[in-house]
Amino acid sequence: MTCHEIEALRLGLMNSLGVGDDATEKHARDELGESPEPHIAALADADDLAACRRHLDTAIVELESEVAATDADDPGYDYLRGRVVAVRDAAASLDRLVDGGESFLEDLGDSHHALHETFPVDE
Repeated sequence: MTCHEIEALRLGLMNSLGVGDDATEKHARDELGESPEPHIAALADADDLAACRRHLDTAIVELESEVAATDADDPGYDYLRGRVVAVRDAAASLDRLVDGGESFLEDLGDSHHALHETFPVDE
């Protein structure tokens, strides 16, 4: 049992942010294996933050379903529950990243408008 959700999110974020790191990508792809579950593969291949969020939401639902179907006496049960906590924490961090990006875009718009108000341009 490994934390495929986190590795797939790392790959999706690398794609979305244009960050290339061959060693990290190889490690993550090795963790996921050759045939990851469809929602994990989609998350790993996400090319923007909205897709990362959408596929991570699906991964959380799938993981929570797996926890619900697992007997509390199962040796892997606590690890599964820990994965839910870690993936939900990653989702909250992703939300902050998206919110920060949206705020930055708003700030750029405000700066643009302030620049034109301060230095009007005749067209």
